[in-house]
Amino acid sequence: MQELQHIFPRLRSYILYLLALYVLGWGFTSYQSVFAGLILGTVISLYNLWGLVRKFKKFGRAFDEGKKPRSLGTVTRFATAALAVVITISYPKTFHLISVVVGLMTSYVVIVIDFVVQNLRRR
Repeated sequence: MQELQHIFPRLRSYILYLLALYVLGWGFTSYQSVFAGLILGTVISLYNLWGLVRKFKKFGRAFDEGKKPRSLGTVTRFATAALAVVITISYPKTFHLISVVVGLMTSYVVIVIDFVVQNLRRR
């Protein structure tokens, strides 16, 4: 559980770099709704990752103290993803739905890529 807290700053910086690229894409291309969807989904994905790291920290503390640990906030993550979809459906000219869904998966893709890169570095 400690490892997730240690890799979070690195993951956060990767996601912030991606967000910077998305903002540039939004500003300089004609695909503004696609990049706006990516930005919305990625911001919510980063929020969900941050929340997961916080819950893991509390989970580990409760486990170490011998208390019954609470859940890891799955309902909260689903609710924020549903909020992103509701926003997208409410403003279809501003946000592209598929881009929002891809943005919501960004943190998981970044975690997998980081895991592969770190394992290749260790070899």
